[in-house]
Amino acid sequence: MAQAFQYRPKFVDIRVRPPSADEAAQAQDVHALKPGERACDNPGCRRAATARAPKGRDMLNDHYWFCQPHAADYNRSWNFFAGMSEGEIRARQREESFTGGRPTWDFKASANSRENGASRARAGVGNFRDPFNLFGNNAGKPEPARRLGKIERTALADLDLDDTAEGPAIRARYTELVKRCHPDANGGDRSAEGRLQRVIRAYQALRKAGMV
Repeated sequence: MAQAFQYRPKFVDIRVRPPSADEAAQAQDVHALKPGERACDNPGCRRAATARAPKGRDMLNDHYWFCQPHAADYNRSWNFFAGMSEGEIRARQREESFTGGRPTWDFKASANSRENGASRARAGVGNFRDPFNLFGNNAGKPEPARRLGKIERTALADLDLDDTAEGPAIRARYTELVKRCHPDANGGDRSAEGRLQRVIRAYQALRKAGMV
């Protein structure tokens, strides 16, 4: 039986390529940067940068990128008032106490502001537009023309309506055209299905625009 059966392994030689010198050095370097990481901006540091710090008092939007230990060192030595005189420091501290260092604006309304326009409308002067007559100054004046976009104009044209059509007229025309074009309502005539699709799209567009 020993001569009838002999075990012959399928793989007799498995060879593994030894790492190159660069790969071996990188494997031993625990601070090697991974793909997508950036190096610390501190000279000579090879760690990955994970924290940012402003470059100066007047460059708060420009940053250095540091690893955590060098970011802590940089923050400990940071002096916001470096290079400022005593008077400048006091003025800056006063500004911080009053406004928090944020910009401020005048509360006086400009000539083109909404508040000023409303007051002029109440007085009946100027060209302030009051389409809903909220201030009661439109008595006897013609109603302004309704402004329609291309989609609304096309939808009204598909319903055979003009630009002045209101909601009830739009609904009535939509119902009339659906009954005229739908095969279930016109005796099974399917020749108007294309027109039916345009009518439905037009009505949906007018509903979306708030006209129905």
